Amino acid sequence: DRGPPSPSPGDTSVLAGLYGPVEVKGSKELPDRAALEVLLRPKVGLPGVMERSREQLLRRTCETVVLGVLHPRTAITLVLQVLSDAGSLLSCCLNAACMGLLDAGLPLASLFCGITCALDPHGAIILDPTTRQEQDARAVLTFAIDSAERKVLTATTRGSCSVEEMQQCLVAAQRAADTIFQFYRDSVRRKYSKS
Repeated sequence: DRGPPSPSPGDTSVLAGLYGPVEVKGSKELPDRAALEVLLRPKVGLPGVMERSREQLLRRTCETVVLGVLHPRTAITLVLQVLSDAGSLLSCCLNAACMGLLDAGLPLASLFCGITCALDPHGAIILDPTTRQEQDARAVLTFAIDSAERKVLTATTRGSCSVEEMQQCLVAAQRAADTIFQFYRDSVRRKYSKS
């Protein structure tokens, strides 16, 4: 079941494919919940260390909202294929992951979205930075924010910033999350109004 490409900054786009829940036996079987696997495929070449690290963060984020106890002893595989990367790739992957879960009709405790913030050399916050803005930034932060209480599910930081700057980025990300959650609602409404 292939979901729609996610909302993306500029020309970054990721395609999500979700497979399962399917019955599973052996080492992957979890007796009390579904086993969730996330595979991140780069635009070209084979997945490397960066993709593996992002897969773990994406899996941890998805596991916090997927009600896996409703599908014990099954496996769910989420495949994210990078189509183009013009910056803010991790947040685009998070949004594609959530849209994929939502589109597949899996039971979720809440939705989540990804927001990337960059701090430029002067300390100004740039939301959804481009690749160039990320390269020039003093710090790049990506937050996965849940739709219920706007709390942070997972976060990653590259570079250096003060605690105050991190707080400012988080507030900006929480505000921006409202736009993405509205996009999700509109997308679902459009999908079901066609059927």
